[in-house]
Amino acid sequence: MTATETRRIARVRPHSPVSELEQYFVANDAPDFGSHAGKVWTIIDSPFPGSRANAASPPRAGWEQGSAVGEDSFTFLAPSVPANVLGMAHNNGQAGRDLPPQAFHKAATSVVGPGDAIELPPGVGHVDPEAELAIVVGRKARGLTPENAREAVLGFTIGNDVTARELQKSDELWISAKSQDTFTPAGPWIVTGLDSAALSIGIVHNGTGLRAASSADLGWGVDEILVYLTSFMTLYPGDLVLTGFPAESARLHPGDTVTCRVEGIGELTNPVREHA
Repeated sequence: MTATETRRIARVRPHSPVSELEQYFVANDAPDFGSHAGKVWTIIDSPFPGSRANAASPPRAGWEQGSAVGEDSFTFLAPSVPANVLGMAHNNGQAGRDLPPQAFHKAATSVVGPGDAIELPPGVGHVDPEAELAIVVGRKARGLTPENAREAVLGFTIGNDVTARELQKSDELWISAKSQDTFTPAGPWIVTGLDSAALSIGIVHNGTGLRAASSADLGWGVDEILVYLTSFMTLYPGDLVLTGFPAESARLHPGDTVTCRVEGIGELTNPVREHA
């Protein structure tokens, strides 16, 4: 595989797991994700040295490194176990670019995987999904430059920056608005070698497609975001950086289904329910 070819990498759990911690990393090089070849994955070593996602699973027959496993034999998990989850505020178009770059924090505990429920706490008010191109960090990084920023990128996944709007207004740091449990669905896989310059981004809400936009509509691009973030903090393998939401959204209610789409990656679908 050359640097320009794409590969998908996923973190998965076999059906009937021996424990809730059982996990494996798998890879797929097929260009057609929906083909037969696109649904047969190969067990690989972890792509995240030093990450909390590297907890060893008990030996399982047929799941040794190099083994082939069908997509019908496992469940996709969030693609990494990040130490840091960050998003970019006001990162839309020239208006966003006219302001200094500004990041916000999302709790790593807010991350869930494909198919997991987004849980709305009682009384939380208006909650929106935000489909975003998410950077997956591949190596420890500090002090990146425009010339070497991409060296820190393993690939890209889809992030849903779920946001409670009333809490966003009352909490200047947005922690309570952005870091509720289940408020950062991510996945279903990481795509490497992806040109992130002009990818369509959009949401399907209860089967209705909303107005889409493009990663070209972001004020600050991937390289610039990484240079900014690593100017004051260290990023670690598996960290997620959500780059911004330029498209149309719709309020979430219990019973809804929301799908986030990013061209070249696919779809991330999650049901919505009231938190028990």
